[in-house]
Amino acid sequence: MGAQLHGTQTFDNAKRAEIKFSEEAMKTVQTIISHYPESKIKSALLPVLHVAQAEFNGWLSPEVMDYVASVLKIKPIEVFEVASFYTMYNLKPVGKCVLEVCQTSSCWLNGAEDIVKYIEKKLNIKVGETSGDGMFTLKVAECLGSCGTAPMLQCGASFHENLTYEKVDKLLADYKADGKLRSYTDLDYKNTL
Repeated sequence: MGAQLHGTQTFDNAKRAEIKFSEEAMKTVQTIISHYPESKIKSALLPVLHVAQAEFNGWLSPEVMDYVASVLKIKPIEVFEVASFYTMYNLKPVGKCVLEVCQTSSCWLNGAEDIVKYIEKKLNIKVGETSGDGMFTLKVAECLGSCGTAPMLQCGASFHENLTYEKVDKLLADYKADGKLRSYTDLDYKNTL
């Protein structure tokens, strides 16, 4: 029997039972939680969502959000409200490499729009879509804080700056050859505590 979450999505309770942090991820979550008084545990939500996204294939399914709510002892809708507000959280499956091209003033003035169009053409996708091979998802992002090196994009923890078409070709080829996940899943949260 399915349950309804956030009014629109349904999922199996059996699927929800399969969602569980690995031992290492749970230790990280417990360390994050330990930084907050029990009455303010909701303050741990943002970093815990990062851990969850890294743990569960780079995106937050309704089941994962429900699990995070149970870990933090808050309402599922509170998790959904935060996860759906911030663009750094993915609410649908993404490619192994999430390419986030900065679209704010400095990058835009220095050619970010052309870089986005080039990537769209090169990968045969539009912003918000994933390539047919499941390797790349293209997103645009608000300021990533590298205005002096515009245009730029972020892929996981890596910044690629002063972009040109040639640099885009190289980074796409390098990521494809490497084959590793380059989403928020490659961040090391233990070192950020």
